Parts: sequence; C-alpha cells; structure tokens
Amino acid sequence: MNDKLAHHLLWERIRSGDKDAFFDLYKELYYPLVNFGIRVCADADTSSEATDLVFTTIWEKHETLSRVDNVEAYLRTFLKRKLLRILERKRKISDALFNAGADGDWMEMSYEEFIVKVQSDELVKHQLKNALEKLTFRQKQLIHLKFFDGLSYEQIAEQSNQTIKTAYNTIYDALKILRKEFNT
Repeated sequence: MNDKLAHHLLWERIRSGDKDAFFDLYKELYYPLVNFGIRVCADADTSSEATDLVFTTIWEKHETLSRVDNVEAYLRTFLKRKLLRILERKRKISDALFNAGADGDWMEMSYEEFIVKVQSDELVKHQLKNALEKLTFRQKQLIHLKFFDGLSYEQIAEQSNQTIKTAYNTIYDALKILRKEFNT
C-alpha cells in the first residue's frame, strides 16, 4: 500500500476518534514535517514547535476535520501557516522589545506589562491603519509629505501644485479625521 493511501486511511480513522491512528500518523509524518519546516524557516526549534501545534490541533479538532486526499500535502500547508504565525508573533515581540527602549526599560517590565505593551502597539497600528483608510488619496499624500518627509507647507504646496492655504487646509482636515478616529 502506498504512503498516500495509508495516510488517507489513517486520517479517516483519526476523524472517527481513533487514537492509535493518530499516533501512527504522528510517527509517520512528524520528522518529515519538522524537516520541511526547517527548510521553510531555517530554525529547528521553531519548526518542532509548529509541528507539535499542528498535531495538537489535529487531535483537538479531529471530530470536525474535513476529508483530505493528500494528507501530507495538507499537513505541509497547515505547518507553513503555523510557522508564519509563529514567526510573525516572534517579530512582533522583537519589535516591541526594540520599541520598549534601547535603555533597557523592558528589562524591568513584568511579563504582564510586556504583553500589554505588545498588544497596545498592535492596537495602535490597527487603529492607525483604519484611520488612514478614511482619508482621501490627496490627504494621505500630503500627510506623508508633512510628517514622514518633513516638508514645510510651502514645499508641499509646490510639490502638489496647490496653494499653501489649500495644502494647509487639506492636512488640517486629514488630522481632524485622524483625531476623530482615535478618540472613538
């Protein structure tokens, strides 16, 4: 019997709650999946962690699993998604450590304070993204010129072919919208 068919049969047994089938599939595919994960993320520990999460999730949701023809391909896709989530979480933590201050303030934070900081940074980014979506293209353009490029109103007016007053009013209106979005 070929591997694809054997994996399919084990999958069907797992769907019906067969623990032995789960452990058989785990023994068959754990190391190939870890090796695949290492090729994806170049980190054995992260790959092992993600593979463990994949198998844990499979067992926890075995009653609601869909039929799968190619189990190994399905698990590779599932693993890749888990790896991307783990890597994204690690990147966010790394960014939060960096943003917490180079002076080492984060070393004195409790774990709970650190998690709140990470989550609040993400919330602010989300709010800013939503607020920016409320602006017109021209407003976004002028906000970028003013606050990211650091141009004066005169320079903005010249670059955007507007009067200084129009550039000022456009930025003022955009800031009003942003302020409103952040205060709701």
